[in-house]
Amino acid sequence: MKILFVGPTLSGLVVAGRFAGHPDIDCRGPAAQGDIARAVIDGASVIGLVDGRYEDVAAPWHKEILWALSNGVAVLGAGSLGALRAAECAAYGMVGIGEICARYMRGELHDDADVAQLHGPAEMDHLPLSEAFVNVEATLRRMWTEGVIDEERFAAAMRAARSIFFKNLDLEAVAARLESDEERRRAFVAAARRHRVDQKRADALELVARMADLPARRADPPSHWRMAEPLQWLAFLRGVAEERTTARGGDGPRAEPPAA
Repeated sequence: MKILFVGPTLSGLVVAGRFAGHPDIDCRGPAAQGDIARAVIDGASVIGLVDGRYEDVAAPWHKEILWALSNGVAVLGAGSLGALRAAECAAYGMVGIGEICARYMRGELHDDADVAQLHGPAEMDHLPLSEAFVNVEATLRRMWTEGVIDEERFAAAMRAARSIFFKNLDLEAVAARLESDEERRRAFVAAARRHRVDQKRADALELVARMADLPARRADPPSHWRMAEPLQWLAFLRGVAEERTTARGGDGPRAEPPAA
């Protein structure tokens, strides 16, 4: 089983819980704490993490990613929170994909706000309502390298983008900070839209392609490290397993956590 956690980054490409063109990839929306552990208990052999939840609930726990890896599950990350988690868990075997993850690993990006986006609910296909900073930066850089703006203008636009709270960030907001004249604001936005780069989407599509190429079976557990399982983790895992059993109505075998 292949499970992909994705929302606004690939909005429009998920139909009835399946990724367009890849019916073997089960899409479950942005991941919250416990969702990766649930996927392991459900039998996932490949997990792709792109989007994660924040603010209203806890984000996916590093421990559940390590637990998935310790059970031979391939875990890939890209595009958004997945890129950050992949950079943090690369030493244990999580596979980071794409430019955004590479930048986190090089220390060029540090904050989850760099990839965060405001978006609509699942009923609206997680429609993006703001623009991620990494996309704004990539768009401005393309405008600079293609001669649409000069270096000084690029630097000023970057300062403007950095000063905007992520929930309010988009090309129009950058233009409003950058230009006092309405006509020049409209011209800047039009040029930015023509040169827009969606780096999050590009990286996430690369992850989907990699998932599609992987076999739907678990590998042998890693031999170079062993996961510590403190009581807090075991209690958390027990709760998740019991929840999965309850969700199934008690039918069939009890959902026990696989051994690490």
